[in-house]
Amino acid sequence: MNRLIIVLSVVFVLSFCSNATSVAQTQTVGTLLNSSASFDGYTLFAPISSRTTYLIDNCGQAINQWEATDRPALSAYLLEDGSLLRTQQSGNTTFVSGGSGGSIQRFDWNGNLVWEYSLSSTTECQHHDIEFLPNGNVLMVAWESKTNQQVIAEGRNPAIAPASFWPDKIVEVEPTGLNTGTIVWEWHAWDHIIQNFDATKNNYGVVEDHPELININYPTSSISDWLHVNSVDYNPEFDQILLSVHNTDELWIIDHSTTTAEAASHSGGTYGKGGDLLYRWGNPIVYGRGDAQSQYFYVQHDARWITEGDDAGKLMVFNNGQNRVSGLSYSSIDVIDPPVDAFGVYTPPVAGQSFLPTGLFWTYQSNPTSDFYASNISGAHRLPNNNTLICDGRAGRFFEVDVAGSVVWDYKSPIGNGAPVAQGTTQLTGNSVFRCTRYAPDFAAFTGRDLTPGSVIELNSTAVCNLFPETTAVIAIEADNMKVVSDYAAETVSIINGTLRSTVDVFDSFGRLMHSSRINSDRQLIQTASWPSGIYLLSVQTENSRSVTKLIVN
Repeated sequence: MNRLIIVLSVVFVLSFCSNATSVAQTQTVGTLLNSSASFDGYTLFAPISSRTTYLIDNCGQAINQWEATDRPALSAYLLEDGSLLRTQQSGNTTFVSGGSGGSIQRFDWNGNLVWEYSLSSTTECQHHDIEFLPNGNVLMVAWESKTNQQVIAEGRNPAIAPASFWPDKIVEVEPTGLNTGTIVWEWHAWDHIIQNFDATKNNYGVVEDHPELININYPTSSISDWLHVNSVDYNPEFDQILLSVHNTDELWIIDHSTTTAEAASHSGGTYGKGGDLLYRWGNPIVYGRGDAQSQYFYVQHDARWITEGDDAGKLMVFNNGQNRVSGLSYSSIDVIDPPVDAFGVYTPPVAGQSFLPTGLFWTYQSNPTSDFYASNISGAHRLPNNNTLICDGRAGRFFEVDVAGSVVWDYKSPIGNGAPVAQGTTQLTGNSVFRCTRYAPDFAAFTGRDLTPGSVIELNSTAVCNLFPETTAVIAIEADNMKVVSDYAAETVSIINGTLRSTVDVFDSFGRLMHSSRINSDRQLIQTASWPSGIYLLSVQTENSRSVTKLIVN
């Protein structure tokens, strides 16, 4: 029995053998590095050029995959019941822009389609991202179409008013059947406009006096896709929605507790502001309270609340960094600590000043910065061990960094133009990925599932994923000051300093119960000598918490 410490054999050889460079150079796709400092789990990704969504372990071995009828548009998520929720391109010919989709699908673990919903017509179209809610409904980002005459009437400068204007909306869909759903809630950016261009038109006012409203004349481009919202996230504690607004270089937070009628107004809901913006950050120039030096985001993606690790509650963004004020273009992962109280109320900005904070809480960027730049798509999220998983979407590269910025896991998607390529391929095209998500071994989707790894996705791979056993491995469990100690030589697992009201269960990769007992002393010993080789999940349940540890028996 040993702690899961996995690295690719080619990386191991490179580290210890001076003549191994030629071997390492052949490793061009798949897992390039998997150190013991990485967070062990399963990574989900949907290559943009492919109809297949993949779930892999840290060695790049396939755990599961789902086949669809068309390519993603653009996000995909694993749900707690083991099903896959994904977006799909519908071929909408009205809304032709990056991220255009039109439908969402849900497949069970075995790949059976269990729900499909379309939001695609000449007047509206789903795009980019979706969010699964605790009540089983789904939030969708969508465009709606307005005419040239409509936008001018609302105060848009005619010189930058396109023939067709696409403000974003957020809709909440309740699944009602295999191919049906009911929209139960809506929010429209169109309902929260202000302009200072024409006093004879609607929405006229002083932009800088109303940071809760959206300036219809920013940006000054005449493209139809006005805002280009590219991510949506949900905070169940505050009942709030977080949006990444690409074309204003901002993140926005809105109130989900409103009714649809309140969401169209400026009052109502838990926070009393209807559908107006509760908080915004990244580019105060938009609402007249900043200059170039106060702009932090540049066409960013994947704004989300951090839910894991020491920074839980803060906000993380993949800052693409296109044309920064410095004149350079480079990407960073930025974390901010918004001024919010325990009830979800954000400190309003002082008159004439921007929303706080005045700077970043944490940031990651490569050294030199020119080594890491994704001009579009991409994402990042915080892992339970405080590492950060990053998707360089343009390059189809996923890598994990620790708090000091050191790379501890590195993977290059081997899907090029819709199909796996061979190991050793150096000229790889068509392997972009919108984002990736790492799920912990104790994520509910994996309970009772066969998690036996298959082969790696890339073709003709000679890489071997090795385990490097230790005589003893100590795995700390935060709850109740417990430790799991696996003794490789003695083939035992010990539970140390557990509470008397705890139970320990061990399941194999098929979900079969291998061991179950009550902890009735300060040291519980489990014999593993008779267990078949494989992956096991050890669960420790107390009155207050449940901790799951992944173990390997050789």
